[in-house]
Amino acid sequence: MNERDKNAPAEESSEVGEVGEPTEGGLSRRDWIAGLEKGLLILEAFDFDNQRMTSAQVAARTGLSRTAARRYLLTLEHLGYLHSEGKTFALTPRVLKVGWSYFDSAPLPRILQPFLQQITGQTGEAVYASVLDGWDLVFIARNGATRVMTTGFVLGARVPAQLASPGIVMLSALPEQQVRDWLATCAMTPFTPHTITDPDQLYALIAQARQLGYAVVEQQLQTGVRGIAVPLKNRHAKVIGALSLSLPMAAEAREQTLARILPALQQAANALINLV
Repeated sequence: MNERDKNAPAEESSEVGEVGEPTEGGLSRRDWIAGLEKGLLILEAFDFDNQRMTSAQVAARTGLSRTAARRYLLTLEHLGYLHSEGKTFALTPRVLKVGWSYFDSAPLPRILQPFLQQITGQTGEAVYASVLDGWDLVFIARNGATRVMTTGFVLGARVPAQLASPGIVMLSALPEQQVRDWLATCAMTPFTPHTITDPDQLYALIAQARQLGYAVVEQQLQTGVRGIAVPLKNRHAKVIGALSLSLPMAAEAREQTLARILPALQQAANALINLV
């Protein structure tokens, strides 16, 4: 082993952890590949506010050394997931191949689609199915033409869970203390003048959804838009997702919207219990 290899940082030289030692998530380090984790961490570091980054910026966002970050960036560029201009790197469309594999292979979106079509037929509205990924809401299926939302409600879109009705209804199914602990530390970015950023008010909205069995959220992500969502449960009564619609508030009062929309959502959710 040469001197450079001896002095290399752990993130550069170690691809597999110590045999027998569990990682934080419980996986044996014998089965844990550090390089894969760090490569994915770099891909996830790119977002709307960080569309192009240097190796130093990537290192700062991921906790890697600049040398390690550069090596991972160059490898990902060689594989086609990044391209570079000078010292900056950006994602390529090849990244979509990885993400879209979920829609091609996961059974849940395919199971949901006929029911989403049924809801659209009953209500005349676009309907969405979503799941939680950490504390983000991810849209995995939809049906109908979008006529109100201008903010990212497309397949694969991620939204902070507290900003949308399906997020609120899924948060309501989590243990109360877990939700309170998260609300106490999460960054509350206002998207509209009406966005709730007070943890106690947000928890009250989540508690209301838990009591009612559905959630109504207004003007949190976009002004003038109301969202309604019901939980999607499996045969073991575990909440695995949500069905939701977003509508313009000016079209009708809340009570009218609930009377028109809620039964269709609940009917579909109940029919899906033994299928998902």
